[in-house]
Amino acid sequence: MKDLVVVSNRVSIPETGRSQAGGLAMALNSALARHGGMWFGWNGEICHDTSPQPTQTRRNGITYATLPLNAEQHSDYYLGFSNEVLWPIFHFNLGAMKFQRRHAQVYYATNQHFAEKLSPLLTGDELIWVHDYHLIPLGEALRRQGNHAPMGFFLHIPFPSAELLRCIPGHRDLLASFFAYDLLGFQTPQDLETFCHAAIRILGAKRSDNVLRYGDQRLKLGIYPVSIDVDTLQREAQHSETKQAVRQLRASLGGCALIAGADRLDYSKGLGERMLAFEHLLDDYPHYRRHVLYTQVASPSRSAITEYDDLRQQLESQAGHINGLHSDLDWVPVHYINKTYPRTALMGLFRAAQVGLVTPLRDGMNLVCKEFVAAQDSRDPGALVLSELAGAAHELEGALLVNPYDPHAIAEALDQALQMPHEERCRRHASMLASVCCNDLTRWWQRFLDDLGYAVSG
Repeated sequence: MKDLVVVSNRVSIPETGRSQAGGLAMALNSALARHGGMWFGWNGEICHDTSPQPTQTRRNGITYATLPLNAEQHSDYYLGFSNEVLWPIFHFNLGAMKFQRRHAQVYYATNQHFAEKLSPLLTGDELIWVHDYHLIPLGEALRRQGNHAPMGFFLHIPFPSAELLRCIPGHRDLLASFFAYDLLGFQTPQDLETFCHAAIRILGAKRSDNVLRYGDQRLKLGIYPVSIDVDTLQREAQHSETKQAVRQLRASLGGCALIAGADRLDYSKGLGERMLAFEHLLDDYPHYRRHVLYTQVASPSRSAITEYDDLRQQLESQAGHINGLHSDLDWVPVHYINKTYPRTALMGLFRAAQVGLVTPLRDGMNLVCKEFVAAQDSRDPGALVLSELAGAAHELEGALLVNPYDPHAIAEALDQALQMPHEERCRRHASMLASVCCNDLTRWWQRFLDDLGYAVSG
């Protein structure tokens, strides 16, 4: 079995005696533990050294090779091109794009820098798995370094239409760089088809089933929806009921139904529209006043980017407006929390909720909705209101699907969820849980790596 090399923008090194922070990190560590190998990427630090060497740390038989970014790389590669050009365009938000040629140049140069630092650590007998939009050109840079190992790329976010992609200066080179990989994975069938359309229309690529050819390059395509570690999350949710904080939360509800949301603070998550929808719920269905609470956790994210700080202020204003208009001395309808909680605490929040509200404007997959499903007590589960523009909507047919741009439609779905009979809630939850269990996190990485080996040998 070949060793595995995982490459991502950030590396999650397990801390001794502490549980793994996120489900995706658990999956990648599980894949590395099975294959043996290395995880390479940014350590989250910023330094003044222009060419630092990777620091290698060994944990449980896995090598973690990390290096810092310098100030220019952090500003231009990470905050600039990755998160002010690729992120908004790939999430269908052209108005948020801020292109600077210098940022694009540093983006490609940083990928070349990563390739130069990674190449000496390779033996040539590995499977290389590259993750997400920060590192699209890395495969091409590694090939220039003389690396011929099987190489796959997984895109965690949506893929934009050809028309939106054309708005990125240099889009043709960006699109062509995908063809340095042997296997390209997407979250949904729609993303795969959108990529094919762009490659055929812009590059003149030729398609045969799920294989694209561009010049002498051959690229296999596949669909691999990311999921969760269901068993672990169910145990955490059940255990949360013994925690004092969760008991206090349940006691504080005072008989009110709890609507819960938990997201990164990001304009793609539809948080402003979600707040407006809850206000419409109280206005259009006044019998819910004093009988429902909405708790929204918004974890801080990319605070150095102006749009994110503006969004934080907007949400604080919206929450204050709703509470000022509707609160009583003993009832405050919106609990808006701009801080990061450990996953175990969020599982307790989901366990206590009657409704999960997950309405991104656009999302590659969205694992929060799957975590909500896993957290529920199957004997008396809550209902899920989910954006039809989240990748997870393709799998969770038991959710109430809504257009996230229509706050009135979200309010109507909330009313339906709050009134949903017990039998229907159980039926919908069982359907969603079966889907999540059938395609769990382990199956995700196993399928991708199996197909990567086949893409090369086939």
